[in-house]
Amino acid sequence: MSEQMTSPRVQVNLAGLTKADYRGNPSTLCQGCGHNSISSQIITACYELDLVPENVVKFSGIGCSSKSPTYFLNRSFGFNGLHGRMPSLATGALFADYTLKGIGVSGDGDSASIGMGQFKHVMRRNLRMVYIVENNGVYGLTKGQFSATADEGLMLKGHGTNPYLPIDIAWEALVGNATFVARSFAGDPKQVKELIKAALSHDGIAVLDIISPCVTFNNTDASLYSYSWGKEHEVALHELSFVPRFEEIMVEYEEGEIKEVTMHDGSKVILKKLEQDYDPKNRAEAMRILEEANAKHWLLTGLIYINTDQPSLLDIYNLTDTPLNRLKEAHLRPAPETIEKVNNLMF
Repeated sequence: MSEQMTSPRVQVNLAGLTKADYRGNPSTLCQGCGHNSISSQIITACYELDLVPENVVKFSGIGCSSKSPTYFLNRSFGFNGLHGRMPSLATGALFADYTLKGIGVSGDGDSASIGMGQFKHVMRRNLRMVYIVENNGVYGLTKGQFSATADEGLMLKGHGTNPYLPIDIAWEALVGNATFVARSFAGDPKQVKELIKAALSHDGIAVLDIISPCVTFNNTDASLYSYSWGKEHEVALHELSFVPRFEEIMVEYEEGEIKEVTMHDGSKVILKKLEQDYDPKNRAEAMRILEEANAKHWLLTGLIYINTDQPSLLDIYNLTDTPLNRLKEAHLRPAPETIEKVNNLMF
């Protein structure tokens, strides 16, 4: 009797898809960049939620972070737009087809600098979209200038000392009346994945401020956003075509625990995970804990605030059952007698 060759069983989700169906192109970002870890968790979250990629639409602006949509959900439509203008693109597209799930990926420069106006308005309008800010405190794509979230007093070679107080993305989202606000650290993939899954299930704007260290430019010992590369390697960093190889830093810690994470060069970042009995529906408490975290230099992680009662932008308008982008000409063009009636009323 001849042996029968059996192929390994491929695991599929309830949508009948494998995890490979959710992947994108190979990343061109720096080795060890936290953005790559975030893309991986988006892939896993969408797979575990049984989403059909064709029912998801991706948006981004300009920056290292805005390249990320290339690296996940190849089967989804994506639009890479102008610097800071991603919310406008998303608003138009999701108005045209409310059946789609929107994922917007931005950065601290794209959202907190040139895009701050659009960021604040998409918050108050409560657009039904996941808004991920890959936050590293630096303009990595344009060779390492300070971004609006850079720490006060941060020193970067070639750019001096940052004299300004940083913008807190989570705080700005909360003040702007976002209905879902969370923060995480790219080195905590389990938490990132779970927050993404929660955000994709939210009926409104869901803001994820994810601290995602830049391994190439934000490399000072004191930075809260860094995988520092010490003084012994300053010469190597001057050669901008060369990027040192890093392993991503992963952490595991419990709710309510404060954890000190040691970076590659010995510098440290302090993380604090929200306790289980914390009530994320209390907006005043959310503001209080953010202020406390900033004063103590904590990167507070977890679901900071959620409001499920406020209607989304798409719920406010009396949209047709058929998405606007699928309406036929007969439904869009008024009948001749209707036009005549309107003209008679006007004249």
